[in-house]
Amino acid sequence: MNTLTNVLPVEIIAEILEFLDLESLITVSHVSWGLRRITTDPSLNPWRHPVLRTLRAPIYEPCLKHLVTISVPEHTWAEILSRAKPAFLLFDCTVPYLKDNFWKDAFERRFLPSWKAWRKTGTWKSAFLRVLHRMWHRSQTSCTSEEAWTKYIVLNRSGSANALDASSRNMNPSTIFEGLKHQNNLAHLPTRIRVIVELADVRILAFGTTNNPSGSFTLNPIARDFVHPPGLEPEGLIAMTASVDDLSLRRVSTANSTLSASRYSVHSTFRDYHHMIVPQSAPSHEDYPFLTLGGGDMRWVNPDDYGDLKWVGGLMIMAQIVGPRTHERVPESVFDPTFDSGLVMGPGRSQYASFTWEDLWAVAPWLEARLTKQIDGPGLGLD
Repeated sequence: MNTLTNVLPVEIIAEILEFLDLESLITVSHVSWGLRRITTDPSLNPWRHPVLRTLRAPIYEPCLKHLVTISVPEHTWAEILSRAKPAFLLFDCTVPYLKDNFWKDAFERRFLPSWKAWRKTGTWKSAFLRVLHRMWHRSQTSCTSEEAWTKYIVLNRSGSANALDASSRNMNPSTIFEGLKHQNNLAHLPTRIRVIVELADVRILAFGTTNNPSGSFTLNPIARDFVHPPGLEPEGLIAMTASVDDLSLRRVSTANSTLSASRYSVHSTFRDYHHMIVPQSAPSHEDYPFLTLGGGDMRWVNPDDYGDLKWVGGLMIMAQIVGPRTHERVPESVFDPTFDSGLVMGPGRSQYASFTWEDLWAVAPWLEARLTKQIDGPGLGLD
């Protein structure tokens, strides 16, 4: 094995080690001093991909909780802290000593930006663990003592937006949005709900209505810009994965047809978009704001978003806390099939966290220049 490390470049050996599962990589790291130097080198870091693979799995490899006994580069722990399940980090995993800037990085990558307000004093480690425990507790219970009022945002068809709040104890987004529809004379239209992006502990939901209006009075272009970033307009179900220097289109086969990559409209504004890193999206939305393959990102695959149907009236944005049962499938027959109720009704879907202006700019930075007015509270924002 020492001969192998002397013959092959260490970069190639590190890439080979990335294909091992976590348990095997731990074993290999103890085979020789040469391999140990490679596995402990922060610039090579063969641990990242095996760790990410086990974090994506429904059940983690048992050795992940004891990774503290291995000389793993610190940056690997930033991945674990920002992606792992709350219960695993709080009750199962032993975390090594990390500098406070690593805890700060993990906090920013895992949580919404406005949640920094919960760190009043103390270290970033204490803030991270306190907020993480708060999220875990709220995902398991109906307790709202930590956050009596839940903030959310409404995008108006006029181009303005309101930052509103509601009592957390009586929080029911469906009821709130029904009231908003009545105000806009749209009570006859069914409510449409879209998951915009999912993070480690919350997912951002958009509540709106679609219709085929005869005029443009009720149209809400800001709502469409939020759900479908302008410049990323697929004419079919096409996934785009790209960087500023390298654009590549991948074909997606559906049950009915295989759509050509040439049907994806790429505007010049495409180069203004970047993958969201802070906060970090979940694997189901890892290419956000671009379309992510795998079936979790449904922003562009619903037929209501195409053809003659347009977003009308106000669009309400909320942050739903993700619990262990949030992704369980709910039989459509239980609820109204014309209402996307499976996202908000059922076990693990009743708790919400605050979503503020700061969070909106992090999730959809392209909206900041498009909004004509930001209003704190109800009303038109008239002086």
